[in-house]
Amino acid sequence: MNTENTGKKDERNLYLKNEDLDVAVAKYLALLSFTEAQEKGRLLPVIEAQGWVTKEPVFAKISSPYYNASAMDGICVEAMAMIGVDERHPRTLTKGTDFNFVDTGDVIADPYNAVVMIEDVMIKSDDEISINNPVSLWQNVRPIGEDIVAGELIIPAYHQVRPIDLGALLAGGITELEVMDKPRVGIIPTGTELVEAGAAMAVGKIIDSNTHMFVGLVQEYGGVAKRYQTVRDDYELIKSAIIKAVDENDMVLISAGSSAGTEDYTRKLIEELGEVVVHGVAIKPGKPVVLGIVQGKPVIGIPGYPVSAYFVFESFVKPVMLAFNHQTFTEGVTIKAVLSKRLMSSLKYLEFVRMKCGRVNQRFVATPLDRGAGVTMSLVNADGILKIPKNVEGYEAGEEVELILMRPREEIENTLVSIGSHDVLMDMVANIIHKNKQLVNLSSAHVGSLGGIMAIKKGECHIAPIHLLDEETGTYNLTYLKRYLADEAVVLIKGVKRTQGMIIPKGNPQNIQGIADLVRPEIRFVNRQRGSGTRVLLDYLLKTAQLDTNQVLGYSREMNTHMMVASAVKSGSCDVGIGVLSAANMMALDFIPIGEEAYDFVILKENLDDPRVQIFIQVLKSQEFKEALKRLGGYELEQPGEIVEP
Repeated sequence: MNTENTGKKDERNLYLKNEDLDVAVAKYLALLSFTEAQEKGRLLPVIEAQGWVTKEPVFAKISSPYYNASAMDGICVEAMAMIGVDERHPRTLTKGTDFNFVDTGDVIADPYNAVVMIEDVMIKSDDEISINNPVSLWQNVRPIGEDIVAGELIIPAYHQVRPIDLGALLAGGITELEVMDKPRVGIIPTGTELVEAGAAMAVGKIIDSNTHMFVGLVQEYGGVAKRYQTVRDDYELIKSAIIKAVDENDMVLISAGSSAGTEDYTRKLIEELGEVVVHGVAIKPGKPVVLGIVQGKPVIGIPGYPVSAYFVFESFVKPVMLAFNHQTFTEGVTIKAVLSKRLMSSLKYLEFVRMKCGRVNQRFVATPLDRGAGVTMSLVNADGILKIPKNVEGYEAGEEVELILMRPREEIENTLVSIGSHDVLMDMVANIIHKNKQLVNLSSAHVGSLGGIMAIKKGECHIAPIHLLDEETGTYNLTYLKRYLADEAVVLIKGVKRTQGMIIPKGNPQNIQGIADLVRPEIRFVNRQRGSGTRVLLDYLLKTAQLDTNQVLGYSREMNTHMMVASAVKSGSCDVGIGVLSAANMMALDFIPIGEEAYDFVILKENLDDPRVQIFIQVLKSQEFKEALKRLGGYELEQPGEIVEP
C-alpha cells in the first residue's frame, strides 16, 4: 500500500492491556451515556409496538371487563330470590320474570347478579326452566375490572413489548404507546481484500460475511442496522467513514483492522477521533477488540475472523445495545453436560469453545468442535458454548461442565448423537431426517473410528461410525468390537461399502501412481488424524510396502474430515491426501482407488429400540438415501440397516 498519504502504515499497534471480560464491559458501560438519544422516543400504535421498549409506565384507561359479564353459557338470575333452592326443593322459573338466557360474555344487568350454568338447568318449555342447586351471589359472573382495573399498571417503563402484552394493552383501552427509539448501529466493513458475496473470486479475496451477520444480530437484539460500503485499507478513507457513521448513528461497529498489524488502523483512528477505553481483552477468540468512544458514542473495533467477530459482538455489542434501552444482559439457558474428551485451555484467556451436545442415557454429553477463530461452521453446528475461565487449564474427559445453549433444549434432547468417523453421508442422513419432518436431529462429531468406539464404551453417544481394518484378517470392524467392547452388549448396524484412495489435483500434475509415491521428496502429503480408520488404513499400506512414515513429507499434518483433506488438495497446499471418492467428487478432484472398506455403525444393543435409532435405520434403508449416495459416487449398499452380532 502507498503510505505517502497516511504516514502511519509503518506504525505497529500495541495492545493497551488485556482486560478481563467483566472488567472491560463494566468499565466501558460506566463511561457511556445514552441520555440524549433515549429522550427522543416516539409514539407507536399498540398493534405495531411488539419488540419496542416502553419509555414510560403504561396505565389502563378502562377496566376489563368493562361491565359485569357472564362467565359461561346459562341463565342469569337474582341470587337473593333463589334462597332455599336445593335438590329437595327445586324451583320452576319463568323467562323474563325470574331469569333470562345468557351466553359467555353477555352483560349481567340489574336485577340479575348470578349465573347458573346451562348444564344445571332443566328445560321444561320455551319459557320455563327448573333448577335444583343452590345459587350464590355473583356466581359465574365476571365483575367489572376482574382482569384489568382502570388506572392499574399494565406494563412498566423500559419493558420490551411482547405479543401477550399487546392483548392486555388493547383490553385496557391503550391504542398508542410511547416507546424508546431503537439504537441505530452503523456497520463499516474494512479491508482491501473484501468482496461482496456473488462477486468473482480471486486468490487473496475474502467474501464479507461478518457485517451481514452483524446486521442480523443488531435486528435480533432490537436495533436498526445501517451497513456501509466496504472501505479499503486507507487511513483517511476509514477515518471519513467513521466520522460519517458516528454522525448518523447511535453506535458504530468497525469490522476488521482491530489487531496489531501495520494496516490495522482502528485503534489509531478511534484514538485520534475520541478515546480508546480498552484495546485487547483476555478472551479467546476475540482478544483484539477495541472499545472506544467518539463524540460520546460507542465505537467498537471488531476482529475479522468470523468466530472472533461473533463472540465480540455477543460479549460487547449486545450489552451496549441492551443498555441503550435499559435492558438487562443475560446469557441464556444453560445445562449441565458431561465432557466426552479432554479439553485443555490457556491460563491467559477466558475461552469460548463451541460444543455439540445431546442426551445419552439420561445425561447430556458434550463434544468440542473445531476451536479455530476462522471456522464459521463451528458456530453453525454448535449446540452450545462452554466457557473455560481464565486461570483454568481445562477440563478432563468425564467431567461435568456448564453449556450456554445455542439451540432449544427440547431440540437437543431429541438429538441422535453420533461420535466417530467422518463421512459426508452423515450429512445426507441428517438432511433426509429433516426433510421428512421427523422430530429427531442428528449430531455428528468427528473424532475418528477409535474415538467413536471409546465414546460407545463410555456411554457418550448413541451410534459410532467406524471403518477399521484388521491387518491380520483383512476384515473390517467386527474384530475391533471384540477387542475393545468385549464387555459391552453391542451390535453393528451395517452401513455402506465406500472407496478409499488418493485424492489428487485434476490432471495429476505430479504423476502420482500409488502409495510408493508418498515418499518422493517433492510430494507434499496431508494426513488424517490419529485414531481415524483412514489413518489405520494408510499405516497398514505403508507398512505393507515397507515405507518409512518419516520419509512422507506432511505425514504429521492432520485433518479431521475427508472434505478437509480434499480442500487442502484443491487449495494447492498439498499434492495428495487419503480420503473417500465422494469427497474427491464433491471438490472436482482426481482420484486413485486403493481399496474398498466397510463403513458401519456401532451401537449398544439396549439402544436399538430407541425411536431416534429406528429412524436412523429407516433412512439407511430408504430409496432416498440410496439415490443421494448414487449422486455422490463411491459407495455401494449391501443390506444397509442390517443388524450384525460381533
